[in-house]
Amino acid sequence: MLPATSKLCAAISYRHLRNMTGLRRQAAVAISQELSRLACRSPGPSTWIHQVRRRSSLLSSRLEEKPFSEMEMSYIKQGEEALQKSLRILEDQNDWKTETVAGNGDKVLSKVLPDVGKVFRLEVVVDQPLDTVYGELVDNMEQMGDWNPNVKEVRILEKIGKDTVITHEKAAATPGNIVGPRDFVSVRCSKRRGSTCVLAGMSTTYGAMPEQEGFIRAENGPTCMVLRPVSGSPSQTRLTWLLSIDLKGWLPKTIINQVLSQTQVDFAKHLRQRLARPVPV
Repeated sequence: MLPATSKLCAAISYRHLRNMTGLRRQAAVAISQELSRLACRSPGPSTWIHQVRRRSSLLSSRLEEKPFSEMEMSYIKQGEEALQKSLRILEDQNDWKTETVAGNGDKVLSKVLPDVGKVFRLEVVVDQPLDTVYGELVDNMEQMGDWNPNVKEVRILEKIGKDTVITHEKAAATPGNIVGPRDFVSVRCSKRRGSTCVLAGMSTTYGAMPEQEGFIRAENGPTCMVLRPVSGSPSQTRLTWLLSIDLKGWLPKTIINQVLSQTQVDFAKHLRQRLARPVPV
């Protein structure tokens, strides 16, 4: 049985057979049956059989999933790239300069990177557990325009798997219309590892959302938000927001820097207000 199973599994590795779902399912079933037969020969299943069976079970469930297209895979890779680049920027603690410190301790720092430009980093503590903050920023993403005056609209254009989405965001007009109407098309990737959540993104192109009349198509990224519970206080969440935006157009850098740092401070204030609202019964 094992030689036949090996040949069947080997056949799956050939590229022209990978999309034959029935064949892959047959291989998973054969592996499971062979492992069960081996387990019956001994008083109890060995550790490696248990581990392989578990992996085989996971494989069987994944075989039922719709395979990603080449375009979908490119978006997934873009989201992963945004996540990795963002974390590398945040891990480097050197050369950050303080832009502003609010009375409640909220802090915005910045640094200039050769290949990215000026990036901003918000550091705040929110008096809500991580799951609540994560739910608002990820699960309720399209409602951000309801509570953040700097955002006019966030719309999910496409979901790819469980971690990646393509979004279209419209920025709200600034006081005095200093910046002018901007919009963004972004790929976003959300990952959760233990008690840490990372929400990363960067600008992308999406055929169904070309440049819109009346808006300047700005670019963002790499950008991310990192959520972690405060040590010793699980009812609080530490939020770090790395912001990198090219607003395009003819704008003085002093105005851009002022607008972006203030945008982060305002975001923290409005997020707290949103999370403090009574939960509907």
